[in-house]
Amino acid sequence: MLAVSQYERNKKNRTRINADASRRAAETAEFSGFSPPRSQRLCVRLTIFATIRFCFTAPSGYEPLLIRAHPLNLHSSASYSFFPTTTNTLMTYFRNSITAMTGYIPGEQPQGSKLIKLNTNENPYTCSPKVRAAIGHAIQAGLQKYPDPSATAFRQRAGELLGVDADWILCGNGSDDILTIVTRALVDVGDVVRYPNPSYVLYKTLAEIQGAKCDVVEFEPDWSLGTAFSVSHDRLKLAYLANPNSPSGTVLSPEEITKIADALPCPLLVDEAYVDFAETNCVSLVAQNEKIMITRTLSKSYALAGLRFGFLIAQPQLIDQFAKVKDSYNCDTLAIAGATAAIDDQQWFEQTRSDILATRTRLTEALTKLGFACTPSQANFVWCRHPDHASEPLYQQLKTNGVLVRYMNYPNWDDGLRVTVGTDEQVDAFLTILSDLI
Repeated sequence: MLAVSQYERNKKNRTRINADASRRAAETAEFSGFSPPRSQRLCVRLTIFATIRFCFTAPSGYEPLLIRAHPLNLHSSASYSFFPTTTNTLMTYFRNSITAMTGYIPGEQPQGSKLIKLNTNENPYTCSPKVRAAIGHAIQAGLQKYPDPSATAFRQRAGELLGVDADWILCGNGSDDILTIVTRALVDVGDVVRYPNPSYVLYKTLAEIQGAKCDVVEFEPDWSLGTAFSVSHDRLKLAYLANPNSPSGTVLSPEEITKIADALPCPLLVDEAYVDFAETNCVSLVAQNEKIMITRTLSKSYALAGLRFGFLIAQPQLIDQFAKVKDSYNCDTLAIAGATAAIDDQQWFEQTRSDILATRTRLTEALTKLGFACTPSQANFVWCRHPDHASEPLYQQLKTNGVLVRYMNYPNWDDGLRVTVGTDEQVDAFLTILSDLI
């Protein structure tokens, strides 16, 4: 009986001590109140002699639980837990501007799919055979050495075609890399960047990464820009202007661009990603006004979206500063070789451009006959809306039937469908399916 009685008393003592220890740990633990499931707890048994402050080293993926232990029975024990790191804790590692932003969401890129892909403005034709030959030669020569950090061969050939010296050109890993370099170099925390709406949504992302404020100017109903885009601002450091614009495919004339640049207190970055499908460009303006800079890409007109190569045209004193910001080797050997070969094959370029423009005309006319309102485009896509059929359901129905287009919905603007100009066969298939849905 004595043994049983002593056992019962010890059991009660252990229960009371464990409860007391748990209560005190909860009161002093530096923790937000999260209670993990039992299976996630790592319990350790501690023999506690005096008032000691413990901080345990937690296993990977867990945070230490800091407790204060009080004088307890020498023969008693207590259980303490390590808790998994919470999302809230992880978020404190990042800058506020990063956790607050949404981030850029690219268009759908299904891999290995048989979908007719008309959603991200890629060239529907394969690149010049000279590109494949140049890349093959570069591979044969070996890739054990770093590439030319300045992409000299490309800059020299591009300069010849564009009528500028090579030191007016900076190369990048796609024109998005160039946009990033320029933004990082010019825009500080609290500064202001300006861009129109609707337009390329990456501009907002680049500004938010810098902790900058966005001054968004709405396009007029006819896709022109009012005087608000040129108004001065104390902390305005950069203005983006896609020309041709996306999603509309519309273009502002060089005269309009000049007027805007003259009025702005900051550089104007003219994004000419689609300019090879347009009737005009702004390259000549760079020499006339140091505030005007131009970005180009080989993703669209040269069918090299998978290679990633773009470049900036600006006055040399600006190029020198931007070069400080770029990654040391931001263009690899294969990209430099392929891009240089691509712009060297102007016969391929002119033929492919002609084919895309012809298909664009036919696509626009067919959409118009189906009742769509189409914005006249100078890019390799068409922006359209139907007065009797909502855009988002049409997008979903097309996807169900094996065709991907881009559904876009901009703040303070109506939504719509942006349809990339594909091959004649792709466009015919798209129009057949669409006509059945209307």
